[in-house]
Amino acid sequence: MATRRVGQLVQRTTATTSREPEDNPDIEEAEGYESDETGDKKEVRLTLMEEVLLLGLKDREGYTSFWNDCISSGLRGCMVIELGLRGRIELEKTGMRRRSLLNRKVVCKSDNPTGDVLLDEALRHMKESDPPDTVQNWIELLSGETWNPLKLRYQLRNVRERLAKNLVEKGILTTEKQNFLLFDMTTHPVVDSTMKQKVVRKVQDAVLSKWVNDTQRIDKRTLSLIYLAHSSDVLENAFAPLSDDDYELAMKRVRELLDVDPEIEAQKPGTNEVMWCVVAAFIK
Repeated sequence: MATRRVGQLVQRTTATTSREPEDNPDIEEAEGYESDETGDKKEVRLTLMEEVLLLGLKDREGYTSFWNDCISSGLRGCMVIELGLRGRIELEKTGMRRRSLLNRKVVCKSDNPTGDVLLDEALRHMKESDPPDTVQNWIELLSGETWNPLKLRYQLRNVRERLAKNLVEKGILTTEKQNFLLFDMTTHPVVDSTMKQKVVRKVQDAVLSKWVNDTQRIDKRTLSLIYLAHSSDVLENAFAPLSDDDYELAMKRVRELLDVDPEIEAQKPGTNEVMWCVVAAFIK
């Protein structure tokens, strides 16, 4: 099918991801996870980072596009939103003088472990930072995009590889070695497409069959996935199987989401300021 470009959305492909819940009260439905059970077996649950990585992975090849230079910062944005949804971080209070989301610092609300090594590492950096920093700066610091050598210690390394290993442990990916003429590379092809297709369907349904045209009525985790998948340049992978008409409709509704004002959305009751701050950092 021909590739289309709409705004900044390019590519058409597919992907998905999965993760086993731990016996930790901090990783429960109240923090944005779906509570799915079949008999005594709890369904595998995925973090936003894992879902975005799955959307970007080529099923058979087991690696993301070499031309995608957006997914690195996108995955760090996922981490910040995860910590916000799990109640570990929040934005500093505005006080009498209201400030924009991007100018407010990140405050550590709770340092309880999340059960995810990457999230705990990011949380530890945020807690130790003095003075606190903004969401936009944290995304850059965690990505290693800083000219300050004293802040290089905040960089999270080998994120994609570590996420892929998590998905291998969950039985969604496998590990292989591939030869690329001049070098060998470890790849992670999809071996269980069920979870990947579930993520793809979740994205498709959110902008098609379950579209509600109201950000407050869209599940926060699903809404975050759409925004971060777009920022990581992997969103169109979820739309590849669609018919032309459904594709055009899905893209139209994604553009509507991109046109909302995060500052206004963050002021509405029941919203998550950290989530909208990350969105603002990517679509500003």
